[in-house]
Amino acid sequence: MEGAGFITPIKLWDPIGEMGNETQSTIAASAGSSLFKDIFKNTVDQVRETQADVEYKQYLLATGQLDDVHSLPIAEAKAGLSVDVLITLRNKTLESYNELIKMSV
Repeated sequence: MEGAGFITPIKLWDPIGEMGNETQSTIAASAGSSLFKDIFKNTVDQVRETQADVEYKQYLLATGQLDDVHSLPIAEAKAGLSVDVLITLRNKTLESYNELIKMSV
């Protein structure tokens, strides 16, 4: 499995534990917001990294320092996919928020 070094396995979530209902729901709510915040932050960071990589490879190509020209279109495709993932995440978040607003308590 040498070729699959870039794949990271999914980590299972740990159980919250046996606590009181009020404490458990508070911890779950804060963990949920923290989890979403981390996912969103990682996605934004990924977009920044891939865009910086594209800009660097464009610079190398323009100055004649890029040895493997095929790496630029690959980097551009990665950047495009990371932007698409960010936009999809944003759209799903807004859709979920709008559904929560419509709910009656």
